[in-house]
Amino acid sequence: MIKAENIHKYYGELEVLKGVDLHIKKSEIVAIVGPSGAGKTTLLQILGTLDKPTSCDTLLINKTDIKQLNDRSLSKFRNTHIGFIFQFHQLLPEFTALENVCIPGFIANRSKNKVEEEAKELLDFLDLSNRIHHKPNELSGGEQQRVAVARALINKPDIIFADEPSGNLDTASSRNLHELFFTLREKFGQTFVIVTHNLELANMADRKLEMKDGKII
Repeated sequence: MIKAENIHKYYGELEVLKGVDLHIKKSEIVAIVGPSGAGKTTLLQILGTLDKPTSCDTLLINKTDIKQLNDRSLSKFRNTHIGFIFQFHQLLPEFTALENVCIPGFIANRSKNKVEEEAKELLDFLDLSNRIHHKPNELSGGEQQRVAVARALINKPDIIFADEPSGNLDTASSRNLHELFFTLREKFGQTFVIVTHNLELANMADRKLEMKDGKII
């Protein structure tokens, strides 16, 4: 599903990633752990095509050579094959839960009725059917994060990238979110790559990769 070889990333003179190699199989749940500044988020953003490596030998996602895509093709690939879950939800405050979930589907020029139907099904699956018309400021932290999960799933992506997804949640909500990832894997077969400081979540994953000083150790 993901094959990355010899990834380097510089910001000016600072080398953040120092030749990272990574292979992830389809439907695998992989946790990336390590101290702050180890390069975890930078690696996640490169794997998720939100950033570009300074250099790399290989970057294949679902057999697509990411290095060969121009910006327009890359945006389309990201929209249809990749889902993102961020620590701070990144929900648009002026839109309802339903509208937030639908946005990636609308960007992909999918049928409005079909996208809304699928969004309602996802929100129902995530126990949010009675909250679909609420805006983010009317939802709890855990509810906002589940809306973000639904948004990440709306285009049926192959891979979900999550950056500290439970970082702002209480213990109970964190545990529920962690269990949800495994339920989603069983239901939809997606691959999950999760950057986390939460050792409970990391230890639940199929594999735990530790980063230090820009390398996987």
